[in-house]
Order: sequence, then structure tokens, then C-alpha cells
Amino acid sequence: MERMSRTEQGRQAEDHALSLLLKAGLKLVDRNYRSRFGEIDLIMEEGTTVVFVEVRYRTSNRFGSAQESVNRQKQHRLILTASDYIKDKRLRRPTRFDVAAITPGPSGFSMNWIKGAFAAE
Repeated sequence: MERMSRTEQGRQAEDHALSLLLKAGLKLVDRNYRSRFGEIDLIMEEGTTVVFVEVRYRTSNRFGSAQESVNRQKQHRLILTASDYIKDKRLRRPTRFDVAAITPGPSGFSMNWIKGAFAAE
């Protein structure tokens, strides 16, 4: 069997996270939004709140867990990218930053959803 590329694995992990978030009642607004600061994987709505979701996939914890990989520098880039999105769309609504930490499980992927993982300063 042919091994998947890291890009393909990441895309499958993102698809898995999206599926679980939709089942949890969130609505997809945008996907893979890019600005000069970086990219936001998923932009969702939960009620009146805009939720910026960073999907992180790790096959092992050898170099830290998926959630630990969203360090201060990555958080800062996500906040700047979200600010661009908010300005671009002229949004005036509450926002939240979530992390969807994906790891391989016995029957596919497993997800640890961290709501409000960090806040914009």
C-alpha cells in the first residue's frame, strides 16, 4: 500500500475535524483562509460566535503533542490572520480560537477539541 504524503494526511485530518465540528452543530463559513500572515484552516460559526479553528495533526508525541505545537508564535500569526479576516469581512461579532488536535486512533483519527485554546491579546 502506498504511503500518503504529509499534505494528504493533513487534508484528511482537516476533513475529519470538519466532519466532527459540523456534527457538533457548528457551521462552516470558510476554509483555508490565507493572508500575508498565514492561514486559518477552518472558520466556523457557533451561534453568533465566529470560531477560528487550527487543525493540528501528529502521528506521535515524539516532538510534542498536536496541541503543544500551537505555540506562542503560531498563536500570534493566527491572531493576525484572523484580524485580517475580520477587517476583510467587516465582522462585528464575538470570536474564539479553537484547536482541533488530531492523532491516529485504532479506527481512524481521534480528535481532542480545545475550545477557547487561546485568546487574542
